[in-house]
Formats: sequence, C-alpha cells, structure tokens
Amino acid sequence: MAGEAAEALDESFAGSPAVDEAVAVDKNPSMAEKEGGIVKKGHEEGMKMAVSILAEFELPLGLLPLAEVVEVGFVRSTGYMWIVQRKKVEHTFKMVSKLVSYDSEITGYVEKKRIKKLKGVKAKELMLWPPVNEITVDDPPTGKVHFKSLAGITKTFPVEAFAAGQ
Repeated sequence: MAGEAAEALDESFAGSPAVDEAVAVDKNPSMAEKEGGIVKKGHEEGMKMAVSILAEFELPLGLLPLAEVVEVGFVRSTGYMWIVQRKKVEHTFKMVSKLVSYDSEITGYVEKKRIKKLKGVKAKELMLWPPVNEITVDDPPTGKVHFKSLAGITKTFPVEAFAAGQ
C-alpha cells in the first residue's frame, strides 16, 4: 500500500519543473564533487584563488591563463577544483610555441605538483586538439612539466614556459 502511494505521488509530480530541475541536479556528478568546496565569485577573487591553489600545490603560476572568471572553487578534502569563465580562451605559450585552449569550464583534481582527471584543456598538435588529461611537474624538481592526453601522448616542456605572465 505504501509503495502504491509513493508511485502515485511520483506520477503526480512527473513533468513538474521543480521535480525535473531536482532530477537534473542529482544527475550532475559535479554537484556532488563540489560539496563542501570554497567558492570565490568574480574575476578578481577567482583569479586570486586560482593562483593561490597553483602556488600551494607547487604548479607553475601561469599554467591557467584565465579571462573573465565567473567562479573558482576548491574542495580541500578531495583536491577537486573547478573554474568557470565567461567564454573559451586560447593562449599561446610563446617560449614553447604551444597554443592551448581553455573551455569555459575547467575541472580537475589538484595534488602536489599535479593536476589529474583534467577536463576543459586542449593543446594543439599539428591539426588536432587532443584533450590534456593530466599535468605533472617533476618531483624532485628537474625544471620540466609534463602534459598527458587520454590518447597516451605526453609532451614535456620547461616549467619556466608556464610562469606567470608567459
């Protein structure tokens, strides 16, 4: 009887905007990943937070050349970081002649000298734009930073090419 009542209740709300919205939120895995996170909104505060995360985890400060930041968030317990900017940004790292594309939403898990499960970053290789899945800085330091794609391609560059202002 209780099961039938619950089914009837579910059916009566099916198609209602409030229920559809709640279902959509539940299906979005990033909502759970963001739980307990520190969030900074706006370009200035978001940039400060992004740079402080890179510095804390010993990553090059110019690794994420962002523009028009809307929000930056970080969950310390898991290392999950997200960045939302108004639009996609393309940046050329001149020292290594590398064109990199940053989507309007960038996510990944940050740990010492590494960002893994990175989404929203692509580096141009010949005519292709393979996604960059992981960025690692050597530990102990060798002055190298490695970019890995899901296709198994790894490119290595001097870490100073990604310093702030590059």
